[in-house]
Amino acid sequence: MTQVDSRATFVFDPLSEAFADDPYAIYRSMRQMDAPYFYEDVDSWMLTKMTDVEAVASDRAMVRSLDDVMSEDERKEAQRKINWHDMPHHERFVQTNLLESEGAVHHRLRTLVFREFTRGMIARQRDAIQTFVDGKLDALSDRQEFDFIEDFAAHVPGHIIGRLLGVPDEHCPQLRIWSENVVRFFDVGRDDNDKAIAEQATKEFYLFLLDLVDERRKAPQEDLLTQLMTHHDAGRLSEDELIATAMLILMAGHGSTIDVLGSGMHALLKYPDQHQKLRDTPELIGSAVQEMFRFDAPLPYFHRIATRDCTVGGQDFEAGTRFGLLYGAANRDPARFDNPDQFDITRAPNRHIAFGRGAHLCLGNHLAALDMDVIFSTLNRRFSKIELTADHVDYKRGLSVRGPKSLRIAVTAA
Repeated sequence: MTQVDSRATFVFDPLSEAFADDPYAIYRSMRQMDAPYFYEDVDSWMLTKMTDVEAVASDRAMVRSLDDVMSEDERKEAQRKINWHDMPHHERFVQTNLLESEGAVHHRLRTLVFREFTRGMIARQRDAIQTFVDGKLDALSDRQEFDFIEDFAAHVPGHIIGRLLGVPDEHCPQLRIWSENVVRFFDVGRDDNDKAIAEQATKEFYLFLLDLVDERRKAPQEDLLTQLMTHHDAGRLSEDELIATAMLILMAGHGSTIDVLGSGMHALLKYPDQHQKLRDTPELIGSAVQEMFRFDAPLPYFHRIATRDCTVGGQDFEAGTRFGLLYGAANRDPARFDNPDQFDITRAPNRHIAFGRGAHLCLGNHLAALDMDVIFSTLNRRFSKIELTADHVDYKRGLSVRGPKSLRIAVTAA
């Protein structure tokens, strides 16, 4: 049950249809409050202003997990409190991965992954991405109408990140299923059924990666998995860290990119003047992609926990306080962006926070942006007209994700 603040004139219900349709109206009301809003369902003070969100996200005293400073009994009690206990595979490979780690462990893991995930390596994937995108669109060439999400966008990011890591193409569709089943347990409203599904998906994901590691030991390839195994063999990664890191890379390369492809396409079709501007000036694709991330951040919520007493949003908090970082709200903050609710592909500067800040800045942001660059540029070359076929587009419900469930479009070949 949400704690109702006497200053609040809105209902904050991330699982509602109204919130899915337009969370930004709620975020505006929250920003107008004189202090952060407390959301009891996740025991967090929700931050909506860019200055507050950036400050907390960038502060090394604000962490995702207190495991490093907890006793084993305290850690187990914290797990039980959020129903993250009795999940042996989830606890082993999801709750302790790069994203959930802090301090020296996080720095070591991030440094190893960053060595491999360079801009140069990402840039070299352009031709492979283009070939794959062309192939998917060729397969749809006899259709004048299709679901942009299910028939096209959902197939691209997973195959790209899968190939990069070293997953055979035929297994990439299953990666999406596992990833979505694991990630759904991070959102509000989760129950014991979601828990069982997340644990089973993690177990199957682990067994698959274990077999793939065995294959790479017999026949190394020029892929990320082989590089991670090199770090393992040199003593820089444990076997569990190797599996957890590979799993995280594959999960991170799926849902959020699919979601921002969907919301980005939807934005272009809702704002035809911006779509036409991109057609007329294709070199705007870079700023257009960044505006898509700002306008509808695909991962609109993360959390941090204070390890010391602090002041945030003009209010004092004790160590141990949990903060909700509403990236989606911060990206529409009028104190940072002119006309923040306007989709503007020429927006500059556009220092959004869709990729986070600080120690947990998203490592895959360049790959996601490259996927989108190739996809939207190709769509505009191949189709002279793209239109929505429905008056209303349903968006996913929840606090941690933002993207359309489906997006049916009609196309006319160029």
